[in-house]
Amino acid sequence: MKTIVFFYSRKGSNKFLAHRIANDLSCEIEEIFPRINYLVLMLLGLNIGNRKLKSKVEAYDNIILCGPIWMGSFIVPLKNFVNRNIRKINKLVFVTCCGSTFQGKDEKFGHNLVFNVVKKLSGEKCKHCEAFPLDLVLSDEQKKDPDYSMKYTLNSENFKGDIIGIYNSLLIKIREL
Repeated sequence: MKTIVFFYSRKGSNKFLAHRIANDLSCEIEEIFPRINYLVLMLLGLNIGNRKLKSKVEAYDNIILCGPIWMGSFIVPLKNFVNRNIRKINKLVFVTCCGSTFQGKDEKFGHNLVFNVVKKLSGEKCKHCEAFPLDLVLSDEQKKDPDYSMKYTLNSENFKGDIIGIYNSLLIKIREL
């Protein structure tokens, strides 16, 4: 099975996660770039489109899409990717490093709300969605500051503990596709 990871990252956490997945699966990786990388436009949900991809989506059996969730929303660069390529996608896995927690996954800004959007847009092509909440790598002191996860970046030094089990389970699921 031929697999590729497409990702968008603003702070670097999803870039780290995407590269780790691509490395561990020995697959290709490509970054998604909005035509205009202007945060305010993206936060407002304005569709500005993405730059043309180098890779042909239809050449891959499995597409892993990795990117952030902002304020409980499936952000524009990722949504554009799915909408533009849905007919070419065979199997889709959506992965996010996000600020929502497992306990708050169904709340206003929770990741399950975005997972439902991804599944609605991609239908049966969506084989799995996985969240890597930043609170899994934060200390108890850091968790007390609600803004800390917005400043924190996932990296090789803090990628340990509970997050490793979730990650290894994700790799197994992807390999079984």
